[in-house]
Amino acid sequence: MKRKIVLALLALLLCVSLFANGAQEASAADSYPNKAITMIIPYGVGGTTDVSGRKFAALLQNELGVPVTVVNQAGASGSIGCQAALDAVPDGYTVLFTAESLGTQRVMGLSDLSYADYKVISPMVNDPKVIVVAKDSKYNTLQDLLSDMKANPGKIKMSYTGPGGSGHVQGLIMEKLGYIPSMTAYKSGSDCFLAVLSGEVDFTNSNISTVKALIESGDLKLLGVSSNVKLSIYPDAPLFEEVDPAAAPYMKNAFTPLNFLVSKEVSDSVVETLRAATKKIVESDDWKAFVKDNALEELYLQYPTEADALSFYKSWESMVSWMLYDAGVTKYSPSDFGIEK
Repeated sequence: MKRKIVLALLALLLCVSLFANGAQEASAADSYPNKAITMIIPYGVGGTTDVSGRKFAALLQNELGVPVTVVNQAGASGSIGCQAALDAVPDGYTVLFTAESLGTQRVMGLSDLSYADYKVISPMVNDPKVIVVAKDSKYNTLQDLLSDMKANPGKIKMSYTGPGGSGHVQGLIMEKLGYIPSMTAYKSGSDCFLAVLSGEVDFTNSNISTVKALIESGDLKLLGVSSNVKLSIYPDAPLFEEVDPAAAPYMKNAFTPLNFLVSKEVSDSVVETLRAATKKIVESDDWKAFVKDNALEELYLQYPTEADALSFYKSWESMVSWMLYDAGVTKYSPSDFGIEK
């Protein structure tokens, strides 16, 4: 009899404990956020993802009323920082502000990660790719450059930041269209434009935020834009597809999309809190001014729902992964991961 009473009491205590823990977890979610948030940026300081991420973090801090600390965890094309965001406790106090490499990490053999491992708070912005040459270059228009590449395949030199990056993808697109550059890899975006300025190469495909100051100073000439959206600050710069309509299918996706994500294990209530805060931020005058000053494309307007964002990620992953695979630079086939062509 005593044994039955003891067992009954233990069962009751277990139920009370489980109820209390559940109540605490629910209370923690309801009061989110009530402490500092860590924002992981999986790239180095000063790049396009870092600049946009830090601006967003400052505004998120103001909106949520708690500190938002940026931590740069660079390495392996962003895979180290992306993994760190998943390894953290999935309570919404570790968030991820990342760029496009998450969509190619599997085929490049860098990690097993993909967008499916995260919940989308919001696609953020795209830092458009532009084609630039030195101020004293013989090329004055994009048509001049493309015509010379077609007439002299493998002779016109282009700098890029290595296999799998957005600049490399730009070069591969040119090849598919019949323009064959001689591609030379450099360590960073700044090294790429320095190679143009020094005359080591003829041109580069760069993010507009990286070369905007040099275009304004006149040290670089802007020949064209690899996008299907005109640059607001340089509306006269032609789109690649305006010069060669065959480029249009490749220009429908952003090449450097920045994204705000959390682990897929984070609760829906926390996700909704972050989405609501993000919506207020992107509608603010402060953020709109930042976007305009840096000639960024507002992806959250193009893909306003989670379904829209996931469809965009799927399309981007397919196009870029297969292009890299066909070029022979991936470790695995996209088909190994069920990525349709």
